[in-house]
Amino acid sequence: MSALKRMAVATALVVATATATAALPASADLGSANPPTGQSVPPVRAVVATYNIHAGAGSDNVYDLDRTAAAIRALDADVVGLEEADVHWGDRSHWEDTVAELGRRLGMRTAFAPIYSLDPPTPGAPRREFGVALLSRHPVVAVENHDLTRLSTQDPNPVPAPAPGFLEATIQIGGARTHVYVTHLDYRGDPTVRRLQVADTVAVLGDDPVGANQVLLGDLNADASAPELAGLWTRLRDAWAVAPTRDGEPGLSYPAINPTKRIDLVAVSPGIDVIDATTAHDPTLVGASDHRAVAATVLLDQGSESSR
Repeated sequence: MSALKRMAVATALVVATATATAALPASADLGSANPPTGQSVPPVRAVVATYNIHAGAGSDNVYDLDRTAAAIRALDADVVGLEEADVHWGDRSHWEDTVAELGRRLGMRTAFAPIYSLDPPTPGAPRREFGVALLSRHPVVAVENHDLTRLSTQDPNPVPAPAPGFLEATIQIGGARTHVYVTHLDYRGDPTVRRLQVADTVAVLGDDPVGANQVLLGDLNADASAPELAGLWTRLRDAWAVAPTRDGEPGLSYPAINPTKRIDLVAVSPGIDVIDATTAHDPTLVGASDHRAVAATVLLDQGSESSR
């Protein structure tokens, strides 16, 4: 994707998110951006989560976006990264814009970064898009769709090449400006492409201001200890590993029913403290996708970056 096209996509996403409204969450402790003289600025408490929504289908492969929304609502999260999000993609999701629909049901702002954007089946219909997305209770200041090295699932003979679908949303959570990234890494057994994607990710993260709040949410299709993910831990910390309190040990997230793998991760920059972490394991909601959601309560630094 050309730089001009990326700019156009990012601009369109920012315009789209600016039209959404949401109430300030009870779960976020906003602190004070202007404390009395001589006092330090307290951090902002927030809940961040990642959830592969399986295009709105549950473990039973039945499309039910109300069920998806109920599972997300139960997280009581300020920010949720979504993987496998359909936007007018096809019959499997009833040709709906699952991102906009979830935003409407939950009263949250939205952002979307397509991995694939294909011509519609009939002239004048919306484009068929599939990618990653974000739901936020807080203002979305900017959005960018970054490239990662990918093997296209739409090409019968793919070769590794840059392609979009790595979402960055700058979010104003109280006085804490935070760069939230949503990603979905390659699913194949061969780790080569994931290793390249990690290198791309680290390069993108390196473009943020020094000391910026950074949160990475995603389905990484590899355990945190996998060798190909090692580069991530030069810049970020695995929230599950550092959380003093964990609900749902040992944090397995896939498959949703009787999980055996911990591949859905929340990662944070070194300046962000982690209070607790959890996997969504309510038996009445766990079947809303083929993955379990993973959430973490974090403390965000209000002084890491200008919020003006």
